[in-house]
Amino acid sequence: MLRGCFVWVRGLILCGSDNLRSMLNQTVFHYNEEVATALAAQRPVVALESTVIAHGLPRPQNLETARRLEQIVRAEGATPATIAIIAGQICVGLDAAQLEHIATTDDVHKLSTRDLAVAVARGWDGATTVATTCWIAERAGLEVFATGGIGGVHRGALPDVSADLPELARAKLVVVCAGAKSVLDLPATREWLETHGLTVVGYGSDELPAFYTRCSGLPVDVRVESAAEVVALVRARRALEVAGALLVTVPVPVESEVPADVLQTALYEALNEAAQAHIAGRDLTPFLLARMSEQSGGATLKANLALLENNARVAAQIAKELKSNP
Repeated sequence: MLRGCFVWVRGLILCGSDNLRSMLNQTVFHYNEEVATALAAQRPVVALESTVIAHGLPRPQNLETARRLEQIVRAEGATPATIAIIAGQICVGLDAAQLEHIATTDDVHKLSTRDLAVAVARGWDGATTVATTCWIAERAGLEVFATGGIGGVHRGALPDVSADLPELARAKLVVVCAGAKSVLDLPATREWLETHGLTVVGYGSDELPAFYTRCSGLPVDVRVESAAEVVALVRARRALEVAGALLVTVPVPVESEVPADVLQTALYEALNEAAQAHIAGRDLTPFLLARMSEQSGGATLKANLALLENNARVAAQIAKELKSNP
């Protein structure tokens, strides 16, 4: 599975070969050739998560979308680095067979940061959440990460906060997303981001996008209109040594936005079904997204696919700008 990989050893990228095979268990990250070559040449690379492939989208659209996102990143002049765990190995960049494996295998674990050491120790296959992808991407030398929507503060009386948020508060990355998922408590999530000092950027928007919809009624900290403006913010943050991710929020394309009334009806019905079935924890969000897709006649799935592609495109443009004007 790892044939042809490049191996990160004490800060150096070395070409994988039979002579290095015995060293694999002592290394941390396993880069595919495309990503290793790009990093060595200081070319732009965009991290992509794998939970959306294994758990977030129905088959076969999950694999089609994974391939499409990588194509979009390449078309914009950057290199895609889809991140996943294969047989306990942390892979930064997947080949075609590995991508298909994550998309079509039934026992791929959904891995947050708390699960990462377990997955490595036990040789699991795993798909990385936003939190885990951030953790790996930063340590693997990547600067930009594209995802669909981040986790946040869940609805309900209990203070249930996604592991995505504290990891975003630590990681020094540019994270491109369509805001937090609509099924969450968006005002509480926005408040959490403010309290923990994360700068929320609106890419062509004055409001925090709400995943399936372009508006939430919640303000961003600053609006930008281009990748160059994002890079200017990155440079200032680095000069000031500001901790945490720069959260670049990109509204779903207008033509794919879900009407508010359709969204609210689908969400209300999905929440009721989840409560009756006692679905909670890490199973809740995937359940809600799947049910909302059914109840909206596929409108939410269409929006999800559109925003994933749009975010990958914007992230690649930012990554390219970062390398063009270091």
